[in-house]
Amino acid sequence: MQWKHFLGLLVFFILISGCESTNEEQTLYVAAASDLFNALTEIGDEFTKETGIQIEYTFGSTGLLTQQIQEGAPFDLFTAAHESYIDKLIEVDAVDANSKEYYAIGRMVLVAADSNEQKIDSSFLLDPNTKTITIANPEHAPYGKAAKETLESWGIWEEIQPKLVFAENIRQAYQFVESENADVGFIALSLMNEAEFNYELIDEANHKPILQALAIPKQSEQPELSKQLADFIISSKGQEILKSYGFDTP
Repeated sequence: MQWKHFLGLLVFFILISGCESTNEEQTLYVAAASDLFNALTEIGDEFTKETGIQIEYTFGSTGLLTQQIQEGAPFDLFTAAHESYIDKLIEVDAVDANSKEYYAIGRMVLVAADSNEQKIDSSFLLDPNTKTITIANPEHAPYGKAAKETLESWGIWEEIQPKLVFAENIRQAYQFVESENADVGFIALSLMNEAEFNYELIDEANHKPILQALAIPKQSEQPELSKQLADFIISSKGQEILKSYGFDTP
């Protein structure tokens, strides 16, 4: 009886161990551009409901995440805010070139913490009462680069230099405006779904398209599951969610 009891316990612990291993295998680690904070979280929730696969996100600036992946960070999927960063990783064989997919075109807005219903435009930025303007760092953030291009197209990039406050990523730029640590900011439209701030949509003619793409890093140990998530993002359901947050279809 004791021997049978021991065997029963052994089988029980093997089953428990197997379940833990399965659960661990069913978690995807996703590096995601900060403009996706709201949209991708909702997409991920829907994906988990359908598949049971859990997702853990690391949101940040596309440039810094690109560097981490190039250095071997063990992500299963990378959703970049601009395709150029995916192309850089393809060049150094850090992501699977065949896994590259376009999933969205980002839109940008100019947001004021307190505009008193004034039109938020270049004149607003030049107004002496506007002390601080935040943009994501154009050195590693696609929205920051688009903001710089916009300010250059308006002919005021040099003039507003003393007012600029650089954020690490586009979500931090939003937080600067939200906390009133900046008077105005260039923010991703996708982060404005629940915001009550006054904002103006930036005409896309003022900057190069924010064409967003994803790819599966070579470090991923579960590329099949990563492909499932990538396919879900570019599916009609994923695209519907992205559109609801202000993204355009690529």
